[in-house]
Amino acid sequence: MRVPVPWVFVLTYIVGVGLEYGLPFRVRNEPLAGVSVAGGLLFGIGAAIAGWGLLTFRVARTTTVPGRASSRLVTWGPYRFSRNPMYVGLIVAYLGEAGILQQVWPVLLLPLTIAYVNWIVIPVEEAQLRAVFAEEYERYRRRVHRWL
Repeated sequence: MRVPVPWVFVLTYIVGVGLEYGLPFRVRNEPLAGVSVAGGLLFGIGAAIAGWGLLTFRVARTTTVPGRASSRLVTWGPYRFSRNPMYVGLIVAYLGEAGILQQVWPVLLLPLTIAYVNWIVIPVEEAQLRAVFAEEYERYRRRVHRWL
């Protein structure tokens, strides 16, 4: 995992933009005003969720780098609702950006990024947390869902 997870989202989106320009996928010819507004709201909500998760880690003075040993198990703030609120926030913001720009291809590619995060990144993170926090992490894992 040499590429930071936020950059995986950015790179996927850029590929989607390239496909959007090369192979336009349009449902209608004219933009839908409400989609851009809803996209703006989604983007703001997603950025706030991801930012809250990042700020919580900063306050706890622990790493945000997958695979690095955490100095503290963070179970408060947004981590009461999701074990991965930063990823949830990135997904919501990504969908919001697609809505703002009214682009379909990035949305069609998003499941690939989610699959990568779910099946490659998160298992590495969870193995590290199990190794460092053992039963404390298992109790947290049983109490809080991976996504929502």
